[in-house]
Amino acid sequence: MIADMTTAIVQELVLRTAEKRGVPEAVAQELLADSRPCLHLVPFEGLTPAQQQARPAAHTGGLPCLPDGVDWPDGRRPLVLTIDCAALPRETLDIELPPDGSLLFFAAIEYEPESSAVLHVPAGLRTTQRSAAYELDGEPEQVRVYQADVLYPVPGLTVSPDWRDAPATSAFLDSDADHDDILDDFEDSVRDAAAGGASHGVAVQLGGFSRPWQSAPDEGDLVLLAQIHGQSIDRHVYTQTLIVGTREDIAARRYEALEFEQQV
Repeated sequence: MIADMTTAIVQELVLRTAEKRGVPEAVAQELLADSRPCLHLVPFEGLTPAQQQARPAAHTGGLPCLPDGVDWPDGRRPLVLTIDCAALPRETLDIELPPDGSLLFFAAIEYEPESSAVLHVPAGLRTTQRSAAYELDGEPEQVRVYQADVLYPVPGLTVSPDWRDAPATSAFLDSDADHDDILDDFEDSVRDAAAGGASHGVAVQLGGFSRPWQSAPDEGDLVLLAQIHGQSIDRHVYTQTLIVGTREDIAARRYEALEFEQQV
């Protein structure tokens, strides 16, 4: 399902999945009420045959192309992700991203980031690819450069971790010990159906609710901008980098106000 999912399509998908999994409609409606759309960025081999006509929207790794006068962000963290904003199905998300240009994500994914950054490079600016080589205190250094792999956008659906506290769902859980497993299967099936069968388990995720390994950083006024699995950048790295901010800061492109958290 590369095209955007309308509310009616999402509702039909969730209700149909609930019926197949033996979940009451009232419970399905509570999941819908506590869900948010997202975009998965997946490699070509993660797409289904029906999705392989999609336009690329991002790539991992490589070297950054920055405008004249814009330095590599402090700390010389590796470039892990570049997003072509114009190629995103923007109507899918409920956070506001730039309509064009590139979003560049810099972070150390192997270890706790000492510094991380997100930069927006507007469309039409003259840019120059920067070198990985630099000097630190007179000594030659080299920035880690990850393999550049193309990623494709796949709309998805995420669910609040608290949705099972809703009345109908709580009652369903209390009525039978097996219902917890049924809801686990229901949630997984909804996510897979929303992604149209694309392989998105270790993909990059834009927007939606996070799926953290530890406590969720998208709480209170903070929402998820991006969740980057280390394996989506380097298959040998088993980390999550979660990037959150307020809706207002994300919409206003105040990316210096973002918060970065790494989980292992």
